[in-house]
Amino acid sequence: MRRRTALRLFSLFLATLAAALAHAAVEVTDDTGRPLRLEHPAQRIVSLAPHITELLFAAGAGGKVVGVVAHSDYPPAAATLPQVGTYPRVDLEAVAALKPDLVIAWKSGNRDAHLERLAALGIPVYVNEPRSLEAVAQSLEQFGRLAGTGDVANAAAAAFRQRRAALAARYGTRPPVRLFYQVWNQPLTTINDEQVISDAIRLCGGVNVFGGLGPLAPRIGTEAVLAANPEAIVASGMADARPEWLDQWKRWPDLAASAAGNLYFIPPDLIQRHTPRLLDGAERLCAQLEEVRAKRATAPR
Repeated sequence: MRRRTALRLFSLFLATLAAALAHAAVEVTDDTGRPLRLEHPAQRIVSLAPHITELLFAAGAGGKVVGVVAHSDYPPAAATLPQVGTYPRVDLEAVAALKPDLVIAWKSGNRDAHLERLAALGIPVYVNEPRSLEAVAQSLEQFGRLAGTGDVANAAAAAFRQRRAALAARYGTRPPVRLFYQVWNQPLTTINDEQVISDAIRLCGGVNVFGGLGPLAPRIGTEAVLAANPEAIVASGMADARPEWLDQWKRWPDLAASAAGNLYFIPPDLIQRHTPRLLDGAERLCAQLEEVRAKRATAPR
């Protein structure tokens, strides 16, 4: 009898604690260093970038997302949500009509003027900008705090870190491979070392030949690629199909990547979104760089 009473009291305590946490204030600092306070975990969230939408679902907060931007297509449930424009052209009236208690924005993708207008309307705005694989895990944890789904979010972050550590242990000390990561062909665009994709490149033992450039996504010329003479070229493109323009590098047979047949493709959703799926792309990249290394052993001296 006493044991049953004790169990009931303990269950009541847990229920009371859960209810208190659900209404407790949330204080965080966003990726721009700005503090944000919510009186309670967010219940109506609008996402202003596809990767933010995906992170929210991974953090267990998908049921609290009431609006997204175009191309928020993963997981499939995200594609059914109301859209509020695109990440560079947010429909502010559509956002306000959804009555969000939190908007999560993307520093590199959303316009500052849009974010300032939302703040002026009294809508709390959290700005996300992961620049490393570790920052992806931290984003999961922060989103869990903001939405009150910490248990799911923390578990997802832990699984992400564990998988990253396994890839680092397997590939991080392999012989380096100099590569050119091609985002697009016209204009010819790449990434620098501050972009999260470069962290995946380093994870696999790769070296970004344009890592030292200033902008996150610098535009370059064909001559710069020929001068850098990368051993591999990895392209993304716009969809799941390998872009035809990747084979244009075969026009320069003396280019190391072309001479060795090291022209590779990774679907952009797996390497260019700051989400747990980025490690799917990293795993493909690591395998591709291993293929480059294997070709070295059989290449004529």
